[in-house]
Amino acid sequence: MKTYLDCYPCFVNQALRCGRWVTKDETILKQLIDEVGMMLKDIPLTNTPPETGEIIFKKVREISGKNDPLAEVKNRSTQEVLEIYPQLKQMVTSSADPLMTAIRLAIAGNVIDFGISDDYDIGREIQETVGKEFEICDIEPFRSALTRAQNILYIGDNAGESVFDRLLIETMGKPTVFIVREEPVLNDVIFDDAVAAGLDKVANIYSSGSTAPGTILETCTREFRELFGDADLVIAKGQGNYEGLSTEKRPIYFLLKAKCPVIARDIGVNTGAIVLKRNGN
Repeated sequence: MKTYLDCYPCFVNQALRCGRWVTKDETILKQLIDEVGMMLKDIPLTNTPPETGEIIFKKVREISGKNDPLAEVKNRSTQEVLEIYPQLKQMVTSSADPLMTAIRLAIAGNVIDFGISDDYDIGREIQETVGKEFEICDIEPFRSALTRAQNILYIGDNAGESVFDRLLIETMGKPTVFIVREEPVLNDVIFDDAVAAGLDKVANIYSSGSTAPGTILETCTREFRELFGDADLVIAKGQGNYEGLSTEKRPIYFLLKAKCPVIARDIGVNTGAIVLKRNGN
C-alpha cells in the first residue's frame, strides 16, 4: 500500500506517542518531532507506511538509548493475554465452528497495536469481535486452502496479540512457520516475545529480517522470501503487514481490524471493520 497524504500527520503523532513511552522531557520530545517532521519532506508517496515507521522508531531508540524501549509494555500485554488463554481455548473448543471462532479471536487481538493507540480493553474487544459481522470474509477459500495446505507461513504482528495467533495456529493443526521482526520496532513481535507467548510450542519461529513495523519483501532475508514463496498458505496479521504486502500477486490471507481510516478506505471497508481478506491469484 502506498503512503497517502493523510498518513503524514499520523506519522508525527506516532513519533510523539512513541517518544512519550520513553521520556517526559518535552525538550527531547520537541526535538524528536522536529527531526521526524524534517524527514517527512523527503519521504515520497510511493513509500509504504512501514518504511516510514521504521525511520521514526529508530529515532525513538536513539533518544531512549534502549534497543527495545517497549520491552516492559510488550511483556505486560503478553502476560495479560496469557492469563485469559485457558478461557480463550475453551471458547474455541466449545464453539460450533472452532476455526471461525479462533479467527475472530485472532482479529480481536489485533487491537494491541501501540502504533495506533495504547488505550484498549482486550476483554471488551473480544466480546465485540466474537459477535461482530465481517465486512469482508473470505472464509470459504480460506477453508479450502487450509485443507490442501501441507505448510503454513503465518506472519505475526504485535506482542500480546501473538498469544491469539498461537490459538489460531493450534486450531488449524498444520505445520506452521511463525514470522517475527528482526529487531524491536514499536510493539511488534520479535523472537523473544513469540517464545514468551508460547509460539515455540506450536510453530517454528523465524525472522523476516525486517526492521520495519510491517513486511517489505525487498528488505527481508532470502530465507524469508523462500519461505514466503514456497508456503502453501500465507496468513498476514495486522495493518502493517497489509500495508507492506497488499500489492503482492501471490495469494495472501489478511486478518486485521481496520483501525486506521486510510487503511479502511484502501481495503474498501468502514473504520473499525473486521476483515478476513484474500488477495492475489
